[in-house]
Amino acid sequence: MAAKAPRTKPAKRGASAPESVEDFLAALEHPFKREILTLRQLILGADPRISEGIKWNAPSFRTEEYFATFHLRAKEGVQVILHLGAKKRNDLASGIDIPDPESLLEWLATDRASVRFRDMKDIDAKGAAFASVIRQWIQWV
Repeated sequence: MAAKAPRTKPAKRGASAPESVEDFLAALEHPFKREILTLRQLILGADPRISEGIKWNAPSFRTEEYFATFHLRAKEGVQVILHLGAKKRNDLASGIDIPDPESLLEWLATDRASVRFRDMKDIDAKGAAFASVIRQWIQWV
């Protein structure tokens, strides 16, 4: 019996991959999996128009366009990147105006921000504010 040739390309896991978010998360080995699952529910519960898929090799969320993606390689805690899709928007030169009384948003660009949570306590303390940010963010998508 001939040996199989080694795989030269990684398995496809983009937005068009058949894998569901449920399957992805079931297979995920991550030290902050509980936090990821909790944040997923917060995002999905923020607005009934929000759906999810696997995009950029991570659970991602969308209304008309993708707007949030888990950054699963964060070294500490859990990080969610808020964005306005794959392409930079030129109509937002002055940025997005979202009230952020809890200072959750770390701005990466005028159309992109990061939100970090250290642990479940941090999520419990800031979850309502995060859901509010999500509801405001999707108005820009």
